[in-house]
Amino acid sequence: MNETRNTQNFVGYEYMDVTVNNDMETIYADSYPNFGWILDGRKSTVSGILSTGLKFKRNRKISNKAELARLQRQFESAAKEIERLENSKTTTASAVAYIIGIVGTAFMAGSVFSYIGGLLPLCIIFAVPAFIGWIIPYFCHVRISRKKTAQVSPLIDQQYDAIYEVCEKANVLLTV
Repeated sequence: MNETRNTQNFVGYEYMDVTVNNDMETIYADSYPNFGWILDGRKSTVSGILSTGLKFKRNRKISNKAELARLQRQFESAAKEIERLENSKTTTASAVAYIIGIVGTAFMAGSVFSYIGGLLPLCIIFAVPAFIGWIIPYFCHVRISRKKTAQVSPLIDQQYDAIYEVCEKANVLLTV
């Protein structure tokens, strides 16, 4: 048998698996090709409800690999910052709503114990703030979330701009 191997067509790949938040999946899938990575598929993750696994590969002999790696770290840092900022929109609002709800529950416990103790007027006095403490958290959460969203949105936009600039620089390096 006479076999000839064409070594010029051989491409050695390096592989990378990334687990990302479902909200950020398209950003990663669209941005990593600018660093030479090719989306090789998606994989299921243990916490598949909130995150997705992405598989990438790229040529081992890609030019400007060190600079692309530096730019990729900048991209990943900006993407993590976006995730952190997105989470911060509701963190404070949720904490305040939970605290108010717990205080309302404490008043309801006082109301129940007052009723069991035969103190009906005290039961009614405790029940009013209890119901208020169960209703108010929703409105507090909505108000604080809107306020925090308005405060954080420009920062998120800045991070997206940073991502686009980094991807543009990396894309230029790939074409050189």
